[in-house]
Amino acid sequence: MKEDLVNRWLLLVLQLPAQPSNARVKTWRRLQQLGAISVKHSVYVLPNSAQAVEDFEWLRSEIQGMKGQASIFTASSIDGLEEREIVAQFQASRAEDYKQFQRDLVRLRPARRATRGRVEEKTRAVRQMRERLTQIRDIDFFSAPGSQEAERELSALERVQRRTEDRPFSAVAPLQNKDYKRRLWVTRPRPGVDRFASAWLISRFIDPAARFGFATDGIPAKDAVPFDMYDAGFRHEGDLCTFEVLQARFAISDPIVRRIGEIVHDLDLKENRFRAPQTVAVGAVVEGLRLSYADDQELLQHGLVLFEALYRGLDHNKAAPRQRSTRPSTNTRKSAGGKK
Repeated sequence: MKEDLVNRWLLLVLQLPAQPSNARVKTWRRLQQLGAISVKHSVYVLPNSAQAVEDFEWLRSEIQGMKGQASIFTASSIDGLEEREIVAQFQASRAEDYKQFQRDLVRLRPARRATRGRVEEKTRAVRQMRERLTQIRDIDFFSAPGSQEAERELSALERVQRRTEDRPFSAVAPLQNKDYKRRLWVTRPRPGVDRFASAWLISRFIDPAARFGFATDGIPAKDAVPFDMYDAGFRHEGDLCTFEVLQARFAISDPIVRRIGEIVHDLDLKENRFRAPQTVAVGAVVEGLRLSYADDQELLQHGLVLFEALYRGLDHNKAAPRQRSTRPSTNTRKSAGGKK
């Protein structure tokens, strides 16, 4: 505990060359992304943690690559500033971020009438705002005011947006999970992104005791439920992939599931409709799994793990703002301008 107090702050002292002129702008933007604040001329600070050390080390490498100079120090205090003043400056910076976020949300209020293309465009914009709010929370080290209000307004907008989306089966009564308990779900061999995601959706939201099998044609058991087969069961309908059909038929309204559906849709149907930033990476991992496992059951199990991890990673609503309070790496020097 005593060492944590000694190493309260992490400082980056930098000097940039006059040319190229964009070096200062690039560095300033990186500091903003990290949540660092300026406490003196060319001196920036973060709450000390292993993550902060890593962030500043990478930034120092970037600065040196632009022919600049940068040094990293730890300090328990900063000359001329009380701790409460530093904390207040961090809070003020994030509070302004939350205010600007709320101002930008106003422009996304849905119109009374919109085309399908417009609805999809607005869906992407709302999703981007969710990612932006997560980024602000990640650098909100001292619980600045405005976080709860921003979350409340964004959640309300997400609910309205979901109601305006043109989804199929709206007039069809949803299927009941109880009718699909402890069933064998059958699909084609060599599962890929849609079958990975569909099997995960089944076991996570529909049938926790689900068993999975593979068949090239026909159904191997009387009570089996086919999915993503060409001619039976739950499969592509219209412009929807199997994952989206299951989501709609079982009325799964989880917003994170909807986001996963957008990723699966673009990968499986080879479209660029939703353009989620995770799409390319998920596609690469799926292909890597298919190349790594010859056994279909083993392959599917790893696909289930992949989508469970994706769900947890996207579920930012349940994540509290990150508190960085671990010790720095041993190669970081002790303070200059602070108590040792």
